[in-house]
Amino acid sequence: MGNSRVEPRHEEYKKLEIYNYSHKLAVEVHKMSLTLPKFEMFEEGSQIRRSSKSVCTNIVEGYCLRNYKQEYLYYLYRAYSECRETIQHLEFLYETGSLKEKPGKLFLEYSGLSKMIYSFINSVEKTHISKK
Repeated sequence: MGNSRVEPRHEEYKKLEIYNYSHKLAVEVHKMSLTLPKFEMFEEGSQIRRSSKSVCTNIVEGYCLRNYKQEYLYYLYRAYSECRETIQHLEFLYETGSLKEKPGKLFLEYSGLSKMIYSFINSVEKTHISKK
């Protein structure tokens, strides 16, 4: 026996690339939002924190219901829409001057993530066979 830790079955979602990437980006958005002007902390800052975190939490919820194709897809589509919402918040923050620099890196990363999620959705739609 070594020190190797076996991943509990209920945490298998952590093996998904879309989960890991969305989690990483949500942490980056959270940190960025804390640097916004004070008046944005409870408005756009709060909104972008929620939408960015909802991407990965919807992936987790869907994965936990992956035996049910329609439920799985529902949460994956929610993750996709929250990802697109986060991109919109980044655009608002820049266009209103609340972000000093154009959020190019985050914008590109979230655009890439939305494509990854959409591809994952297409894969689930084509290959998923419900167990229940």
